[in-house]
Amino acid sequence: MDNDNTRLINVADLQIGLYVFLDLGWMQHPFPLNHFKIQHQTQIDTIRSLGVHEIRYAPEKSDVPVNDHADNQTDTTIAIATLPDSDKKQHQISILKQQRAQLLSCDRRFNEALAIYKKIINDVTEQPQSCLANSEKLISEFITDFLSQDDVSIRLLSENHGEKNLLHSLNVTILSMLLAKSIGMDAQQIQDIGVAALLHDIGKIMLPDRIRWHDKDFTSAEKSLYETHVAHSLTLAKKIGCASNIQQIIAQHHEYADGSGYPLRITDKDIPIPSQIVSLINTYDHLCNPNNPSASITPHEALAVIFAKMRSKFNTGTISRFVHMMGVYPPGSVIQLNDQ
Repeated sequence: MDNDNTRLINVADLQIGLYVFLDLGWMQHPFPLNHFKIQHQTQIDTIRSLGVHEIRYAPEKSDVPVNDHADNQTDTTIAIATLPDSDKKQHQISILKQQRAQLLSCDRRFNEALAIYKKIINDVTEQPQSCLANSEKLISEFITDFLSQDDVSIRLLSENHGEKNLLHSLNVTILSMLLAKSIGMDAQQIQDIGVAALLHDIGKIMLPDRIRWHDKDFTSAEKSLYETHVAHSLTLAKKIGCASNIQQIIAQHHEYADGSGYPLRITDKDIPIPSQIVSLINTYDHLCNPNNPSASITPHEALAVIFAKMRSKFNTGTISRFVHMMGVYPPGSVIQLNDQ
C-alpha cells in the first residue's frame, strides 16, 4: 500500500476495526505481520505497550471512520494534503521510488540467500564445517532485516527466482519462522526452526535427480527411495554439527499427528511443536508448488485443503494459528479477500 494512502494516529486513539501498520523490525513486536486489522482490545493494549506514540493506519481498509480533522492528524499529513497538485505528484513519485528501491533491495537479498543456500549444499560433503555457520548467519539475517519487510518479502515467495528445490527450502524457512513467531516462540527457538527448515531437504543431494521431487506416479520402489531423503538429511545435519533439537526437526519433517507420516509413523504426542511447524509448512508449500505445475493451487486454496481435508495430520493449535496468520496476508495472492 502506498504510504500516501495511510495516515498517522496516536496510539491512545486506536479502535477495533482500524487497519494498522507497525513500522518496526520483525522482532520488535509480537504480531505475525507488520500490518493487520485490529480485531480485539488486547491487540490495542499490546500496541500501546510497544513504546511508540503514533502508527500508520489505512482509512479505506478500516471498518471505522476516523475524523480527518482530528487533533491526532500530524502536521506532516496536513502539509501533504495542502500541497499544490504538482508537489503532490512529486511526493507520490518519491514514494513510488522508495517502494521500488525497497522491493529491489528485498529481491536482491532473496537472490543472495539462494546463492548462500546453494553454496551450503555444494559444500556439505566436502566442507561441512562451514555449512552450519553459513546457515546460522543466513537465518540471523532473515530475522534482522529480510523478514522485517514482510509486505515485500513474503510476496517474493511466489516469484520464480531459481531452482525448485532451492526455492522450496527458502519458502519453508521463511513461513516456518513467521509461524513460530506467531505462536509466541522466542528468538532462539525461531533461529533453530529456521536452520532446521533451511536444511530439512538437504539429503536430497544423495538421490538421483529424477527422484528429488515427489511425484504421485512414483512406483513403490521410487517412493521408498524418495523417502530416504529424510535419513540422508539427518546424517548430513549430524555431520555439519547441528544441535540435537535441530536434528529432531529435520528427522520429523514428514511425520504427521495422526501417524500417517514417515519414516517412523509417530503421532502427535511424540512430535514437538517445532517439528509440527516445519511439517505443516512443508506440506503447504508442496500443495502450492508441486512437481507438476499444472497441479498447483493458490495459497488460499491450499489453506482450504489443509483445514478441510488434512486437519487430522497436524496439531490443532498449530494449524489454527497458521490459517489465521495466512488469512491476514496470504503469500502470492493477487486479490484482496473480504477478511483483508
